[in-house]
Amino acid sequence: MRSPADVVTDMRSVAATVRGVEVPTEKTVKWQRRSMLAISIIPPLGILFAAVQVWGWGLTGRDLVLFGAFYVVTGLGITVGFHRLLTHKSFDVPNWVRVGWAIAGSLAIEGGVIDWVATHRRHHAYSDEEGDPHSPHLEAADGVKGVVKGLLHAHLGWMFAPSGTKAEVWAPDLLDNPGIVRVQKSFPWLILVTFGTPALLGGLWAGSFAGAVTGLVWGGLVRVFLLHHVTWSINSICHFYGSTPFKARDESRNNLWLSVVSFGESWHNAHHAFPASARHGLRWWEFDLSWMTIRAMKLVGIARNVKLPSATQMERKRLPRPAKT
Repeated sequence: MRSPADVVTDMRSVAATVRGVEVPTEKTVKWQRRSMLAISIIPPLGILFAAVQVWGWGLTGRDLVLFGAFYVVTGLGITVGFHRLLTHKSFDVPNWVRVGWAIAGSLAIEGGVIDWVATHRRHHAYSDEEGDPHSPHLEAADGVKGVVKGLLHAHLGWMFAPSGTKAEVWAPDLLDNPGIVRVQKSFPWLILVTFGTPALLGGLWAGSFAGAVTGLVWGGLVRVFLLHHVTWSINSICHFYGSTPFKARDESRNNLWLSVVSFGESWHNAHHAFPASARHGLRWWEFDLSWMTIRAMKLVGIARNVKLPSATQMERKRLPRPAKT
């Protein structure tokens, strides 16, 4: 791993050519690395505890319900809230709903809402080019070594140093929203909420301290571990492996195998071809729970101005299928 001084030097080079980037201090780099080390280590400990529990004590329906409920709420908070609503403005909602989605996404523990949105907008502006915070295609090494290094960087490595993305450049609209700013400032408390709530519910449901512990493990640690790696896989796997039905200016790919657990985010080539679309699974069989959620919100009158590509737009960007050999 590069030293903090080397990271700062690299960021100076990036900031010279990429708009909206500030150079962090070495102290900030060290703090970021400690934070990411905790995020990388603590949830896997929950996986180990869960394995012991299943082997020795048995997995209860209560644990599965807590895991599933918190996975869906926080996962949709990222995909519907952080991504499609706040980053790309693919539909509109009343501000109280916008703030609610921002809270749900924050409970996924992927960073504060304004920081997340600013970084993702920068990713789209420089996708798979110099300036993209997490492209797997910018490593200097060749061959298998370059592929592995690139995937590791895009999946997790890029977060061990601050991205330097300036929110005032990339997300000024969110900085002007007092409710969203309050959610951003409340992020440290929301970390406690996302782990404390399943523990509390598990304890009350089971009527025991053991229920609180397993609620924390399954509804908190295991859930966060899986959700993080699914989200990170969109940055890594979905810019490397999969199909390209549409023309995009980068290496984004559609990936069928991740579509269910990512709630439709892995139809990534379609997303980069039509970034403002509220729907990523553009073919009838492409599972997209996030789009189903947005459509349900529209049906009950909560979501409006929902953006979708027209048939003409899709046909214009559609690539021919590779010939069979």
